[in-house]
This record gives sequence, structure tokens and C-alpha cells, in this order.
Amino acid sequence: MATMRIRLSLLLTYFVFAILLNSVGTVILQVIHTYQISKEAASVLEGFKDIPIAVVSFVIASFLPRLGYKLALQLALMLVTLACIAMPLLPAFWTTKLLFFTVGASFALVKVSVYASIGMVTHTKAEHASLLNFIEGGFMLGVLSGYWLFAAFMDPAAPQSGGWLQVYWLLALLCVANLLLLSSTPFPKLVLPPTRALRQDFIAMLQLVYKPLVFVFVLSAFLYVLIEQGIGSWLPTFNNEVLQLPNQLSVQLTSIFAASLALGRISAGVILKKLSWYWLLNSCLIAMALLILLTLPLTRDIAHNADVNLLTAPLAAYLFPLIGLFMAPIYPVINSVMLSALPKIQHAPMTGLIVVFSALGGTTGSMITGYTFASFDGQTAFYLSLLPLSLLLLSVGLFHRQSQQLAVSAA
Repeated sequence: MATMRIRLSLLLTYFVFAILLNSVGTVILQVIHTYQISKEAASVLEGFKDIPIAVVSFVIASFLPRLGYKLALQLALMLVTLACIAMPLLPAFWTTKLLFFTVGASFALVKVSVYASIGMVTHTKAEHASLLNFIEGGFMLGVLSGYWLFAAFMDPAAPQSGGWLQVYWLLALLCVANLLLLSSTPFPKLVLPPTRALRQDFIAMLQLVYKPLVFVFVLSAFLYVLIEQGIGSWLPTFNNEVLQLPNQLSVQLTSIFAASLALGRISAGVILKKLSWYWLLNSCLIAMALLILLTLPLTRDIAHNADVNLLTAPLAAYLFPLIGLFMAPIYPVINSVMLSALPKIQHAPMTGLIVVFSALGGTTGSMITGYTFASFDGQTAFYLSLLPLSLLLLSVGLFHRQSQQLAVSAA
């Protein structure tokens, strides 16, 4: 019973943060209209989210096992509750920056704690991979819910209005409810090695990068998140400006991307029982490239239609977001392979490195896409994702080779 409560609290915490973290694409679209912000200026919101994730993870990941994962999750939820309340009370672009800064810093605590806690409540590699995919699938369901939640508070007749900010009262309430559940859930104690200086824990985390398997892994994680955030953060704006869709419909149709990611991650748990993770990821990467090459030509020269709706939107608006279906298994699979290869006591520092390089990849991808979008067009910005996609195909091959060599040496 206690284990189920822990799993539920981890899932719901991840669910709430999924809504907030992945609202950046929707918020970019809204602040451009509400606060009259340029695309270049709006693109920094990804940095305000991701840089704190990287910095906080880098600094405290090795310390979290001693602080306690439950306390870290509680602290994160309290901070984000206050930031959500500030959004409708102090409507301004700087408040939006503050929100994503707080969400980013708090998510660093959440992700390290959730990933490390998974190792505490699972006992086999298969169980670890299954629970990780399930929680990541729940994360994507949170992302999907977020698009429709934000869209419900938008006024299609007045895209410049600030009515959408009222959604943050509901998000603050969700954080409080989750905090109450978490506070009433007992967490098991992690058996720690003898106490040593924080500096030694930090150095031990950095030394993980010197392992060839870890180095290739963090490169793969960086490239994956660069692609995912580059597409996910700018898909609402792509729908709005390239496909000529209104704001509310642009956000609603972006939910197909999140639904595809959720379905792909949940399905991966079943597929991986019958297929090697390496062949699955290679198939997914090739399918992603083909979808980009086949779908983006359909987005050229689309005329504005004032009466467009969910049933009459351009075909590309439904086809391109399906890239999430093939993208979905990559991140949780490589994370699970990496964490399963390490002792449980190293899961927190390893997750710290995962979060750091994921955050750097997310910021890089969003800013490159934003500047390319502003300087050229949306099609060019999304075509450029083929470059990191090719590099990711190569790095996954190297990661597979290194993991095989580790397994042989361990045997």
C-alpha cells in the first residue's frame, strides 16, 4: 500500500509539472499577443525555464539523497504554488519570466527526486523500465491536459486579452492538493554511504561523465531534448503563423503532439518486451525524419480562412504532430538503460546530469528554432531539426555499443 501511494504521489507531482513546464509554447504564443513581445524576446522563456533546471540540478543533485526526496518534492510544490498565484495578480512579462524560473528550479528538485525514488520502489531492470515509462507517459498526459486547459481560458475573439492568466489559480490549487497527498505519504529511507563532504559528492557526480557510456548518454539526451523542445515549444506559433490558425485552435491542435508522445511512451512499455530497445529507437528516428520530409511540404502557401475549425484545419496540422509518436520512446528508454547500469546510490547524481544536459538541450533547441523562425520561416526552422536528428542516430549507435561493452565486462 505504501509503495502504491509513493508511485501515485510521484505520478501526480510529475503530472502537475508537465502542465507547467510544457505550457511554454502556449505562453510564448500568448505573451507575443498580450504583452506585444517579439519572437526573439519570447524565446528567452525557454531559457528562464531550462537554465535554472541545469544549474540547480548541477549544484544539488548529489546532495538530495541526504536532504530527502520527499522534502525536496514538498519544497518544489510550495515554490510553484506561490509563482502560479503571482501570475494573475501581477500580470507582466517579468512575472512570466519569474514563473518559468521558479518552475525550472523546482523541477530540478522534482526530476532528480522522482527518478531516484523509482529505483527505491522497483527491484528489477524490467520493473524499473516499466515504471519509468509509465510515469513519463503520465507526464505526457499532463502535457496533453495542459494544452486544453490553457485553451479553455483563451478568448478567440480577443487574443490580446489577459483572461488566459486565470488558469494559474486552478494550477495553484492542483499544486496544493498534490502537496497534501505527498505530505501524507511515507517514503522509505535510503541506505547511504558514510557521510562525506558535499564537495566530494559533487566531484563524484562530475566524475561520472568520464565514463564512456555516460558521456555518450548525456550527448544523446542533449540532442533528443534539443529536437523535442525545438518542435514542442514553437508548434503553437507554427500552427498560428504558418498554418493560419487562430490562437485557441493552434494550441488545441498542438495537443496532438502531446497525445502522440503519451501514446508512444505507454506503448513502448509493451513493445520493449518483444523488441530490442536499440532497434526500436533506430526505427523511431528514421520514421521521424521521413515524417518531417513528407509533411512539411504540405504547409506551403496555406491561405487564411476565418471560419477554420477542428474539422476543416489543414491536413498538416494533424500529420506533423504525429512525430511525437516516434519521438516518445527515445528519452525514457535511454534513461532507463543508463540508470539500470548504475548502483541505486548513484541514481540521484546521474539524474542530475540527465537534467543538466536535458535543460541545456531544451534551451538550445528552443532558441535556435525561435531565431530561425523569426529570420526565415517556420518550415525552415523545423527542417533544421533533421541535423540534430542525424547526430542523434549516430550517438544512439555509440550508446548501444558502449552499453554492450559494459554488460560483457560485468559478466
